Amino acid sequence: MQYKLLLFFACLTIYGCTSAQQETTGPDPARIAEHINFLASDEMKGRGTGSEGTRRAAAYIAGRFGDYGLAPKGTEGYFQPFTAKVTRVKVDDSLRTARNVIGFLDNGAEYTIIIGAHYDHLGEGRQGSSKDPHPEGKIHNGADDNASGVAGLLEMAHYFSSGKLKEPYNFLFIAFSAEELGLLGSKYFTGHPTIPLSSVNFMLNMDMIGRYNPERGVGIGGYGTSPSWPEIFEGAEGKVKFFTDPAGSGGSDHGSFYAKDLPVLFLHTGGHEDYHMPGDDTEKVDVKSEAAILEIGIRLIENAMELPKLEFIKP
Repeated sequence: MQYKLLLFFACLTIYGCTSAQQETTGPDPARIAEHINFLASDEMKGRGTGSEGTRRAAAYIAGRFGDYGLAPKGTEGYFQPFTAKVTRVKVDDSLRTARNVIGFLDNGAEYTIIIGAHYDHLGEGRQGSSKDPHPEGKIHNGADDNASGVAGLLEMAHYFSSGKLKEPYNFLFIAFSAEELGLLGSKYFTGHPTIPLSSVNFMLNMDMIGRYNPERGVGIGGYGTSPSWPEIFEGAEGKVKFFTDPAGSGGSDHGSFYAKDLPVLFLHTGGHEDYHMPGDDTEKVDVKSEAAILEIGIRLIENAMELPKLEFIKP
């Protein structure tokens, strides 16, 4: 079951001047592959909530946050522990300790952009949401869902932390736990925020961005949550195509922020036959297309930073 992604080495995209004259390298397919290979390896045993695999994944993410110079912004260093409950099936350990992983890039700004992705998955098929008819004991590696999103989170953290000049907004990077149990990590954060929610400009969420289908394109949800999004999307086209969806709610962590009346964006390459199945493995992730998707996400963020704090509306 365990595979290794081919490491695609490509010329690094050099971005020109932005709102803060950002000059740094763009998303790297090789780094994306490295992150996914680690997080979705068999040794992580599917990163089920409260498992040793999720603890190792959280430590890995916190280590990268430290490498990138992000300040800890949890309640215990980079970590924000909370109790998660398994409700879909009966298990002996229904109450589990989970941890969000939170890093802060302080640019001395008044407002903050949140970038997030969940890092938990289904473990060995005992959490009740596998699509396999007999899931127990089978490792669900979750390469696309959602090691791909975490790799995107880390690439954006690397990008925005390596610029020469400060951006006009701060950044809060959050890897959520217990998303697969009902968005519990993001719900806990929005109920117990480590920065004032009134200081949040918008939230960008990445969930399953590793299986690009050129016929479908990348879905970008949340387009209807601010009247400024149409202006921000001008000139955002890239190497992969995308389409927009106005909805701010949905089955991923951006919905918890939308429920708090915050503008959101949601990047998603769509469902596939390996969704919540043991076959969601690393060799099926298209890291070159993921890098191109991240370039679009970065471009949208940079366009948004040219504007004042976004107004929230309901689509």
